[in-house]
Amino acid sequence: MYCFFLPCFNRHRIRKVTLLLMTHYTFSDRRFLSFPAINPCSAVSPAALLADLSTLAADIDVIGRRQTGNFGTHRRAAREAFRYATIIVAFLDDLRPFSTALTRSAVLGLSDLHVTLQKLRLLLADCARGGARLWILLNASRIAGEFRVLLRSVSIALEFIPLDSVDLSAEIKDLVRLLAGQARRVEVGVERVDELAGRSVRSMLKQFQSGESPDPNDLRRVLNHLKITSWIDCFAEVAFLEEEIFAEERNGEATLLWSSMGLMVYSLVVLFDKTANDKSRKIEECFRRQESSVTVEKLNADDLRCPISLELMKDPVTVSTGQTYDRSSILRWLKSGNQTCPVTGEVLANADLIPNFIIRQLISLYCHENGILTAHQGKARKRDLSKTLSPASPAAVGAIRMATTVLAGKLATGESEKKNMASYEIRILSKSNIFNRICLVEAGAVKWLLSVLSSSSDPTLQDNAIAALLNLSKHHSGRTDIFEAGGLPPVVQVMRFGHKVESQKNAAAVLFYLSAMEACREAIGEIPEAIPSLVQLLKNGTYRAKKNAIVTIYSLLLFSGNQAKILAADTVAVIAELLESEEDEEDLVTDCVGVLAKIAERPDGTNEIIKSCVLSHLVHVLRSSSSSSGREYCVSALLSICKNGGDKAMSLLEKMPLLMPSLYSLLSDGSRQASKKARSLLNYIHQFNDQRYSPVLAFHDPIVHAL
Repeated sequence: MYCFFLPCFNRHRIRKVTLLLMTHYTFSDRRFLSFPAINPCSAVSPAALLADLSTLAADIDVIGRRQTGNFGTHRRAAREAFRYATIIVAFLDDLRPFSTALTRSAVLGLSDLHVTLQKLRLLLADCARGGARLWILLNASRIAGEFRVLLRSVSIALEFIPLDSVDLSAEIKDLVRLLAGQARRVEVGVERVDELAGRSVRSMLKQFQSGESPDPNDLRRVLNHLKITSWIDCFAEVAFLEEEIFAEERNGEATLLWSSMGLMVYSLVVLFDKTANDKSRKIEECFRRQESSVTVEKLNADDLRCPISLELMKDPVTVSTGQTYDRSSILRWLKSGNQTCPVTGEVLANADLIPNFIIRQLISLYCHENGILTAHQGKARKRDLSKTLSPASPAAVGAIRMATTVLAGKLATGESEKKNMASYEIRILSKSNIFNRICLVEAGAVKWLLSVLSSSSDPTLQDNAIAALLNLSKHHSGRTDIFEAGGLPPVVQVMRFGHKVESQKNAAAVLFYLSAMEACREAIGEIPEAIPSLVQLLKNGTYRAKKNAIVTIYSLLLFSGNQAKILAADTVAVIAELLESEEDEEDLVTDCVGVLAKIAERPDGTNEIIKSCVLSHLVHVLRSSSSSSGREYCVSALLSICKNGGDKAMSLLEKMPLLMPSLYSLLSDGSRQASKKARSLLNYIHQFNDQRYSPVLAFHDPIVHAL
């Protein structure tokens, strides 16, 4: 619990700061099924406290009205909490006119109620969260205990409030006393239907562990109980469990998390079908269930951006007009004194910000499917893929192996639509899970994905297949399988003639991972179209395509036989253009000068660099780049050019006055290796100057001194 003691500002200011601190912490910085709360400060006025309490109780009431259908478990406890919230809202509305007459004991009781409602709101939000239903079921006993403690805490808080000292209606007083008594005696346990569903799940996990597949009817019955009834529901479960595995720090939960994910991966593949257009239709249903004003025809980033910041929302909330904003953006808007809705211009009926859980879920799904790491995830939950190398559960091993075998079978024998679905599922399941990649390779998925590349003219199927191959190529077994199955030619063809720009980019990335194998570097170079196509992508592709192409070219240069082919493809001239046109893209510039440094190591490469007038670009990058790697690549390239280019190269460098100051700067500011290379280059330059400008000794007539 966190307690903030704020200075005595005016009441409106205290309410704003208290609410801001509470909402920022509880919705942005917590783990799932953790319930932090902020204790109202000692200086808070009763009026501000009552206003915040009304907002909290109203939030819970809204969850009850809008999200009741999302509770897969603990429905009875949730209904009880919603009933409490409805009564508390009525009680607080009647109490607000008497805020100045409240005793110290009443304020303490209301403060305790504030903390309890914060936690109860978080618990209810977690229980209603799409994607977490199986995990909630398997933690049913713990969650029932949380409900029991919080509902009884409501009673304790209400008993602190001396009702007879306030002129409330007799009906409200009786209702509050009745509520306090019921809350004190409430018994909350695991409901019978939830207990039976939990037993069924554990039984199925034992079947997976022993190598048996569960009865599909039994599995579907459990999922129906949890309201997991579609492909998108099931995928949300997989995505949530995978995130929890990455975030998990207590080894005690790893086994159950992996087991749960194995079960959901198997269900996704075996029980649910997804057509090419299914995603949009299912997501529209999710939006309709939210009953918000947001409507979409398809899921894209623009639909999920805050209208104020134009960034993907991190904590979406809905205001009284029905518009949804990122919480931090709308709070800044309101804090600036605005009282209208930024989009509609209507005056806001109140300042309530209702959490929009479905939009939040859809943003998570969008980020997961598109490989986007949110700012919060990037800072607090960096993904350690090594956590997915070996499942912590034998049940997960069995379930995932069965699922990947089914997927490979769909690719081998299915119709075009089935192959597309299987390719897409392989694509998402292998994106950030090493064990899934291994199982898919062992199941023989690679050869069937390559077959799809060679035979299909469907742009979507091609895109899914090449993206799936990209993920599999990140593991050494996948790279080996692609190479040995003759996968280089079809991958190169997709890079050249892919139906989508995204497919061409991913094909170049596949070649990059394959080029980690020495034999593959040579084989790629022997395909006549491979290197010219990479250079063409480097010249005309998107930023990410250029990045994939340049790093692949660098890797191919590690085989000396590829240098002449890379030079013949006009690579140096294309890099020269990029260094001029893309100078603000520091990562790309660094990769480009890295390739030049590698090319310059040999005389033919040096000659090409001098001929293409790249020297001035190298000096510019050396002087202006903030990348230590980029500066080191530059000095490496210049040093090789001096060694291999002779007087011609030195004469060109002599005409660049900014070179010497940059080298001296590198002596003091650069890495040890960069400083060493800069010193060597300076020595070359000084030796050249000494030889060129040393005075020539002349013969003089002897001097005759007069007597």
